[in-house]
Amino acid sequence: MTLFNAARCCLDATDPSVKLALTREAVAAFESGKLDIATEDGPPDPIRDPGRPANLRLVAPRHLPQRGLGSDEGRAGFLHAIAHIEFNAIHLAWDAVYRFRGMPREFYADWASVADDEARHFSMLAARLGELGFGYGDFEAHNGLWEMAEKTADSCLARMALVPRVLEARGLDVTPGMIHRLRHLGDAASAEVLEVILREEVRHVAIGSRWFAWCCEREGREPESTFIELIRNFAKGAIRGPFNLPARAAAGFADSEMALLSALSTEVNSQ
Repeated sequence: MTLFNAARCCLDATDPSVKLALTREAVAAFESGKLDIATEDGPPDPIRDPGRPANLRLVAPRHLPQRGLGSDEGRAGFLHAIAHIEFNAIHLAWDAVYRFRGMPREFYADWASVADDEARHFSMLAARLGELGFGYGDFEAHNGLWEMAEKTADSCLARMALVPRVLEARGLDVTPGMIHRLRHLGDAASAEVLEVILREEVRHVAIGSRWFAWCCEREGREPESTFIELIRNFAKGAIRGPFNLPARAAAGFADSEMALLSALSTEVNSQ
C-alpha cells in the first residue's frame, strides 16, 4: 500500500463513515512512516466522480431551494450545504495527493493533513445535523467544487490557484456573517462548529497559497498575473466582495493581490 493507493481508497469509499475512517487511518499511517510515496507508481487514473452515498441527489445550483434559517429544517438545510462542501473538500485534498505526482513530500503531508481536518469538519456538521433530526443526503446538493477539480486535473498550478485560493477562500469571506446570523437566531451550537471550521480553513487556504507560489516558481510564471488570468478563464463569477481581508492576509494573499481581486469583483458586479 502506497500513499497514492490509500488516497484512491479514500476517494472511492461511498459510505461517509468508511471514508472518514479510511482518511484517519491513511493520515496516521503516512505520518508514522508506514505509507511510502512510491516513485515507481504509474500516472493517476483519469479523474472521475468520487464515492458518495447513494441517496445524495446532485442538482444544478439554480435548482436548489432557498430556505430560511428560522426553523430547524431551514438550519439543517443550510448546515447540509456546508457539510457537502466539507465532504467534497475531503475529496479535493485526497485528489491533490493522488493526482499530482513528483511533488515534494511536504506537499503530500500538507494535503493529507487537510483531508484529515476536512473529515473532522464533516463529522462535526453531520453530528449537528443529527441533533436537528436530519442526516447527510436528506437535502439536495450541487457539484461545483468537484467540477472545478475536473477542470484542473491536468495542472497542479491551476488546482492550487482555483480550488483553495478561489472556491475555499470564499468561505473565509462569508462564514463570519453566517456565524453572526446563527448566533442571532440562538443557534450557538451550529455557530460554534462554523467557528472551528473558519479558524482551520485559513490554514488550508494558506497551504494552497504556498503551493501555488511553488508551482509558479517551478514553471517560471509570475504569480499575481497568473492567478488573475486563471480566474478570468475559469472562475470569474466566483469573485465577489466584500472580502475578509485579515483572514485572507493570514492565508497568504498580498495587499497588491487583494487590490487586483477587488478590481475584478467590481468589474464582475458592474456587468
